[in-house]
Amino acid sequence: MRALQRTVSDLYPGRGRVLATLGFCLAGMLFAGCAVNPVTGQQNLVLMSESEEISVGRQYHPKILQQYGRYADEALQSYVQQVGTRLAENSHRPELVYRFTVLDSTDVNAFALPGGYIYITRGLMAYLDSEAELAAVLGHEIGHVTARHGVRQQSAAQVAGAGMVVAQILLPELRAGAAEQLYSVLSQAILSGYGREHELESDRLGAEYLARTGYPPQSMLGVLRVLKAQEAYAAEVAEQSGQRIQTYHGLFATHPDNDRRLQEVVSEALPLYAGVEADERRGAYLKKIDGMVFGDSPAQGVRRGNRFFHEQLGIAVTFPEHWHLSNQPQQVVSAHPGGEATLVMLADDINRKIPPERFLTERLGLQVTAGTELQGDLPGYTGRARVRTGQGEQLARVSVLYVDQTAYLFVGLVRDTNALANFEPAFLDAARSLHRLTDEERAAAQPLRIALVRAEAGTTYAALAERSPLTGLVESQLRLLNQHYPQGDPESGQWLKVVR
Repeated sequence: MRALQRTVSDLYPGRGRVLATLGFCLAGMLFAGCAVNPVTGQQNLVLMSESEEISVGRQYHPKILQQYGRYADEALQSYVQQVGTRLAENSHRPELVYRFTVLDSTDVNAFALPGGYIYITRGLMAYLDSEAELAAVLGHEIGHVTARHGVRQQSAAQVAGAGMVVAQILLPELRAGAAEQLYSVLSQAILSGYGREHELESDRLGAEYLARTGYPPQSMLGVLRVLKAQEAYAAEVAEQSGQRIQTYHGLFATHPDNDRRLQEVVSEALPLYAGVEADERRGAYLKKIDGMVFGDSPAQGVRRGNRFFHEQLGIAVTFPEHWHLSNQPQQVVSAHPGGEATLVMLADDINRKIPPERFLTERLGLQVTAGTELQGDLPGYTGRARVRTGQGEQLARVSVLYVDQTAYLFVGLVRDTNALANFEPAFLDAARSLHRLTDEERAAAQPLRIALVRAEAGTTYAALAERSPLTGLVESQLRLLNQHYPQGDPESGQWLKVVR
């Protein structure tokens, strides 16, 4: 408390004495920060007004788009907005302006920011099978907004730092820090959810909004089956190749198949749905996602085996064979199957006419040893340098190559520094493989897309897998797309999602 008092006194002369006088009134200050929950009608500790809550969503919306990318299909964006808007009009906070965005991400995920900013990835949309299931996901996320879960969780976190709570109540100038803390809470929620009770509350609210809008509340259980299949498939992939697949963040995905509490919240919504003809709108949904990009997008580059193509940047790279290749928004990562080594590729602009060696030493501030020029068609330089990672400083093989006005950096790291020399040939081969995209390679740089086919008598997933451009566990992926995982074959006349 004294440290906080001195800090505040320095920043705001005369106010430290006020804090000292009112510090013992913490309970009263917290009570002043309570607000009526629009869902339950009960008092909750909320240290942020609705206008501030909306401002947080507005402030961080561009960061979400920068991190994940906005999917460039305006017809699909408009469709999701329409479905979400109908649900939001039947929510506990219909006065908010809700913005629904399809993210250009392969992640199987959906999440919300405070103030009505809601996101769903095309990665998740690929595995949904009807408009009702889409509505179930959006309704769940609307529930997080209407119940103010993000703000409530941030407020609870602030209580742990009680002095800062008082400071923000007395000193509005400090509330910018609260917004930063809120985004930290939200970032964690995007990955792991809001906790069991908040997630279950969003399930209940989502089921209610579905019923009021004319969708079967049981669609919540349908989405659960989709996510459970994703979880089982991720385990199958991990067993086969050691790769890990990210799955949906919320508790919605971690319910047991026979979760009594989830079934209860769905049952509670059924009376609101009574008399309404069941309409899952499967055909309408499938038509909307027909042609949607599946897997890597052109904006982030496309993987084909151990090769990486980026049409917009006009480059191609060949990474070590049999290594796991991960295409992330800001980097491409190639990982040794045993976890012994990692090669990271990044891009940066060249803003000064300096040779590649000086880019490493001056622009990046690295102390390069045993440096040498990279032989090839592109200007390049390589050497060893200590780089800062999440595990501290590590000795790495670093290489940089110039393509027009862009510098491509390759950083090779090993688990055991003594083994660096063993992996350096692979690191250097990948860096040297960087080249301008050829006309023949532009075809490989095109993304895969979802297509609809009608099953005929005798159609099997095994036969479809033989004609599919997918790699890995192809038959399992096709079953997963059509909600027949882990076994079963389509019925004659059924519309199926395939990848072309």
